Amino acid sequence: MKRTRALADRIAVLSLNLVAAINLLFVLFFVAVLVLVSGRARAEETVCEGTDLVEALSERDPALLRKMREEAAATPNGEGLLWRVEGKGGAPSFLFGTMHMTDPRVVAMPEAARAAFAAAHTVAIETTDVLDQKAMMAALAETPELMMFPPGEALTDYLTAEEQERLREALDTYGVPLQSVVKLKPWMLLSLIAQSACEVERQEAGVLVLDGKLAKDAKAAGKRLVGLERASEQFSAIASLPMEMHIEGLISTIDLGEGVNDVTETMIGLYLNGEIGMVLPAITRLLPQGAQFAAGSAAFEEKLITARNRVMAERALPLIEEGRAFIAVGALHLPGETGLVALLREEGYTVSRAD
Repeated sequence: MKRTRALADRIAVLSLNLVAAINLLFVLFFVAVLVLVSGRARAEETVCEGTDLVEALSERDPALLRKMREEAAATPNGEGLLWRVEGKGGAPSFLFGTMHMTDPRVVAMPEAARAAFAAAHTVAIETTDVLDQKAMMAALAETPELMMFPPGEALTDYLTAEEQERLREALDTYGVPLQSVVKLKPWMLLSLIAQSACEVERQEAGVLVLDGKLAKDAKAAGKRLVGLERASEQFSAIASLPMEMHIEGLISTIDLGEGVNDVTETMIGLYLNGEIGMVLPAITRLLPQGAQFAAGSAAFEEKLITARNRVMAERALPLIEEGRAFIAVGALHLPGETGLVALLREEGYTVSRAD
């Protein structure tokens, strides 16, 4: 039990970066390699390799690419990362979509976003608990049932004999006995494994994800820093998804193998181009499990995007009313009929692209 708790604590350190990115995490089918890196390369020497699958379509299958872009075009507010929010007399504020990764291309941010951040008096991110490990651990301690199975229940109860063996083999590759993690809920295990090796190395070497860097820079510049959610709320949202969805994600992670690098590079490419509406078409069209995800996406969208959008919009409104706020949330919270851009417009604000 002590060993399980120790592993859970280590996983928890990585969890909040992924909890902040949970929409990306689940949309990508928990894409990752099972990574428990023993020897660490220096962060600046870590190289992530992968192929942008969407970019490759321009030569391999341009007709499919056109169809995907048509699907993406049907998503309201599906293009753009930076949005200007103005109206009701206050100074303008900005809404910015982030990608919770340490990749230097992501962390650099577009020039317009850097300018909007520099001019802001208040910076809001999804949760400031990413800056406070004690607060994160306290949130987990208050609700241990979200993290671990109750007595008499284990992860293996939800896996077939074949799935157990596949998971055992994958864990053995990294020297982790299956029995050491059977008491952890799938989402906790996925918080550890749903990142590429180089991303884990950079984070464990102290490189900040974009949201963390924004928070650090805001504090250094004397700006007010606000969290729109609490860690406990995010943990609960994740844990509330059907167990079968978590299990499918775990098995899909194993099946994907090193394909995680291609999927990650694809998502980074879409993000850098501001093509957020292309994320779902890319997932459903380019991954073997795409049709399976599409069939179960309703629960994901309601609990991890739509419901959270409403909460974040409500909590962001006072900051926007004050003016000069820079609100940075996962990019998948921006588009769609129930995205933050649409919700702020419903509140009477003029929201327009600023990138």
